[in-house]
Amino acid sequence: MPRLPQPLPEDLGETFSCADASAAGVSLKRLRALDLDIPFRGVRRRTGTGDAAATGDAAATGPLAEDHAARQRVLGRARAYARIMSGHAFFCGRTAAVLWGTGALPSGELEVGVVAPERAPRRHGIRGRQLAPTHVEVMTLDGLRVSSPASTWAMLGRDAGVRELVRIGDALVRVPRGDRGRRRPEARLCTVDELAEAVASGRRVGSAKLVEALSLIREGAMSPLETDFRLVIVAAGLPEPSLDREIRDRAGRLAGIADAVWPEYRVIAEVEGDHHRTSRSQWARDIEKHTAYVALGFEVVRLTSAHIRPTGSAAVALVAGALRRRGWTPSR
Repeated sequence: MPRLPQPLPEDLGETFSCADASAAGVSLKRLRALDLDIPFRGVRRRTGTGDAAATGDAAATGPLAEDHAARQRVLGRARAYARIMSGHAFFCGRTAAVLWGTGALPSGELEVGVVAPERAPRRHGIRGRQLAPTHVEVMTLDGLRVSSPASTWAMLGRDAGVRELVRIGDALVRVPRGDRGRRRPEARLCTVDELAEAVASGRRVGSAKLVEALSLIREGAMSPLETDFRLVIVAAGLPEPSLDREIRDRAGRLAGIADAVWPEYRVIAEVEGDHHRTSRSQWARDIEKHTAYVALGFEVVRLTSAHIRPTGSAAVALVAGALRRRGWTPSR
């Protein structure tokens, strides 16, 4: 029967550097035991606390559940690398965009930046980037050094397309809502003006894409699916809706918060992720809310991802039909 490895000092934590372990009296042989993962050379992580565990911890439900799980996986890897990362380095680019919770797609490597003239790190699993001092602001997020939301977004002009830049930009400027639907502008990650300042801070790769995306970013899209919906609607020549709009009755009571509204035509579009179908409480709230909207004289168009992706033609047809019935005439 194989012998169990010697217990590790508790104060090492779940993830630790080999240097810290050696200083705590842990032998090199013990660091090679099978109960330890090796996320990066010079780092060890207790088995069961890596990507799979991070995904398990991400028990969130709702439209952004998959994005939350992806963020947890990247966060686990970033915390592991932070054990050996130099003091002047920071997470940037796509890695930072994931850590800020924008729903950006993670890459296979962690992007780690330094400000010139420091040299970018070179290591397996790490994509080092040397940045001009004018191109980045560094902040702290979950105990990690990370490029600021605005400078992170501007870095993505290198490899992201315009559609993805708009999705991520919408996520950065959205104003979260708290209890009873109250807006919390102090909790948003940045403003459109701050994104514009980041673009104007100096010459960047992909600046033309950044400028185009900046003109399309709006405050109020609460998910990437809502961003895609707005983009296909506007591209098809339909009037641009008001986003994340409170609908109240004549007495001022809140009937609900609608995803997209054309108030002049009394039309509402609701973009519904799969949780609207699978959550019983969400389904009940939707029925009550939509009934209230109809009682207030609105026509409600309910849309799913199948209507919006990949082409959006079904969403355009449904919304255009509702707008025409309410008096909208397409411009020629």
